[in-house]
Amino acid sequence: MKSLSRSAVAALLGGLALSMPALAEDLRIGFVNTDRVFREAQTAKAAQSKLEAEFSRREKEINDLGNTLKAASDKYEREAPTLSESQRQQRQKQLVDQDREFQRKRREFTEDLNARKNEELQQVLDRANRIVRQVAEQEKFDLIVQEAVYINPKYDITDKVIKALNAAK
Repeated sequence: MKSLSRSAVAALLGGLALSMPALAEDLRIGFVNTDRVFREAQTAKAAQSKLEAEFSRREKEINDLGNTLKAASDKYEREAPTLSESQRQQRQKQLVDQDREFQRKRREFTEDLNARKNEELQQVLDRANRIVRQVAEQEKFDLIVQEAVYINPKYDITDKVIKALNAAK
C-alpha cells in the first residue's frame, strides 16, 4: 500500500515538473519601479511643488532663526572674555533658550513635512496602483511586481505607467 502511494506521488510530481515550463510560458509578468514613478510622474512632481510652496515660509523662518542663533552665539564667543560672570551666565541662558526653541521648531517642521509628504506620496501611489491595474488588465498581465532585487528590463512597464499616469489628469 505504501509503495502504491509513493509511486502515485512520484508520478504526480513528475507530471507537475513536466508541465511547469508550459505554465511559465503562459505567465506574463511585469515590473514597476515605484521610485521612478515618484521622480518622473507629473502628479509626483506636482505634489512636490505643492509641498515646497506649503512649507517654504516655515522653512525660511527656521533658517532665519538658525542664522540668528548662530550670530548670537558668535557674538557671545567674541564678547565673553569682557563680560562679567553674571552677564556671561545670562547670555548663556538666553542662548540655551534660543537653541531649545530652534530645535523644537525644527523638529515640528520636520515632523509636519514628513507627515504631509507621506500623505501626498500615498495619493500618488494610489493613482499609480490604479494605473498599474488598468495596464495589467488591458495587456493581460498575470503578475505585476513593484519591488525586486533584480528585474530583466524587458519586464519593466514603468514607462507605460508613467505615461498613463501623466495622461490621466
